[in-house]
Amino acid sequence: MSKHLKIYFSLLQEAIIPYIPTLITQLTQKLLAVSKNPSKPHFNHYMFEAICLSIRITCKANPAAVVNFEEALFLVFTEILQNDVQEFIPYVFQVMSLLLETHKNDIPSSYMALFPHLLQPVLWERTGNIPALVRLLQAFLERGSNTIASAAADKIPGLLGVFQKLIASKANDHQGFYLLNSIIEHMPPESVDQYRKQIFILLFQRLQNSKTTKFIKSFLVFINLYCIKYGALALQEIFDGIQPKMFGMVLEKIIIPEIQKVSGNVEKKICAVGITKLLTECPPMMDTEYTKLWTPLLQSLIGLFELPEDDTIPDEEHFIDIEDTPGYQTAFSQLAFAGKKEHDPVGQMVNNPKIHLAQSLHKLSTACPGRVPSMVSTSLNAECDTALKCIFLIG
Repeated sequence: MSKHLKIYFSLLQEAIIPYIPTLITQLTQKLLAVSKNPSKPHFNHYMFEAICLSIRITCKANPAAVVNFEEALFLVFTEILQNDVQEFIPYVFQVMSLLLETHKNDIPSSYMALFPHLLQPVLWERTGNIPALVRLLQAFLERGSNTIASAAADKIPGLLGVFQKLIASKANDHQGFYLLNSIIEHMPPESVDQYRKQIFILLFQRLQNSKTTKFIKSFLVFINLYCIKYGALALQEIFDGIQPKMFGMVLEKIIIPEIQKVSGNVEKKICAVGITKLLTECPPMMDTEYTKLWTPLLQSLIGLFELPEDDTIPDEEHFIDIEDTPGYQTAFSQLAFAGKKEHDPVGQMVNNPKIHLAQSLHKLSTACPGRVPSMVSTSLNAECDTALKCIFLIG
């Protein structure tokens, strides 16, 4: 029934809007009934899909209608959460994310009342909850970062505690980075100032103790996003504040040799813009011992633009540690119609990262006459030199 209902919704789209209030009433009644005995996983899944599709169709035409869905669904969701219906909880979090992301203004108080409960360790012990919980916390950060900073600042350590737990797991470390990236992108800088150094220390501890390709890729995206958000000099200073000359070590041992492993168009763009800032907006790269790394860093950036992605993974990484998946757990099932749109955090700042590189290098050349052409001509290999000339033509 629910599968057929989802198909009808998909085909009819706006034509069914007048009937959705009645359908949602029936769906919530059915949801409450089956939550007492959730024994039909396919039926349950398509029931939640139908709810998500109803929200999408209606709120696309009338965003204010999100309030009506919240009134219809929140009582049932509360009962599911209070009764700890494990099979339904990941679905509830996905629907709530979709609803929260539909809001355009400040985060409603009904959501803020839930926020502290989402940080409770018991919820994060179940692996099936993790993707949906991270998505929901990201929605909180995107819509309500100022509210969290002002009215729930005491919960920021709990938020970072969730991040710490996730990055300790080889299975879930990428989810930890999703959360961390949202914190860095959306939270007011002053609200996380006191935690920044400890965040980097935790990441370096994980790198030292258990470095994997997946972790390296996520780490590269994070440090470049941090560079974009706080500035290249701030990134250099926080590295060297942890340990002298650490900035150079990170460039030489991680960024330059590993950047080719980054995958995904948005992820590559973040890295390209971040590295461009390191090359052109970080004074220590021009007049200290770090200057010797300027050309290799430029070369690695041109490689990111021009060369195929390095998708090699060591043999020992083709499995998940047994301790990461203890016992039987409810699996996470992604709702297609609750899917999150791809987000580009530098979209408004930079459209084409190649043009951005050309313009930034030109600006640096003007500020440091003769330096850039000299470093390029003496150290850049022929292939990269040719590629750079093409980039300048584009720019």
